[in-house]
Amino acid sequence: MHYIIAETPRLIIREFLLREEEIYLNHFIDDEVCQFIPKRSREERVNIFLSALVNYISNKQLGIWGIFDKATGDFVGSCLLRYFNNEMDKIELGYSLEKKYWGKGLASEMARAMVAYAFEHNEAAEVVAVTDIANIGSQRVLEKAGLIRVENIVRDGEELAYFKKIG
Repeated sequence: MHYIIAETPRLIIREFLLREEEIYLNHFIDDEVCQFIPKRSREERVNIFLSALVNYISNKQLGIWGIFDKATGDFVGSCLLRYFNNEMDKIELGYSLEKKYWGKGLASEMARAMVAYAFEHNEAAEVVAVTDIANIGSQRVLEKAGLIRVENIVRDGEELAYFKKIG
């Protein structure tokens, strides 16, 4: 049994199942998919996945979830909600999609659903997101989800585009 976080017309966003570990790990093999997300070793990704499964037991508000095609059940990507810089009033949205699903509006559909979920299930004043300065596609997704670009920030020594939506 898996807990569904959100449904959209074309997507189901839900907890991962243990048997989906390889699907999750294989997502991060494609260099284009990983171009704008933090670099991690396979071992680090395994630990992230297993930690997500443990987190599901006690936390439905924040976590890492799978994005699946509602019609086919195919894996589309993953998304997360987490505290931004340990600030409890700011929830950060992150995501990545399989390349074959790029350009179909699915990221925007997911982002709108996750922003709504973040506000509905957390006491956050803001939902925020960061992208690589060069990741124009992701910036468009965030704007379509109602986030507004504000002044860039620096995280881990890297300048990033910063977006927010006030609840």
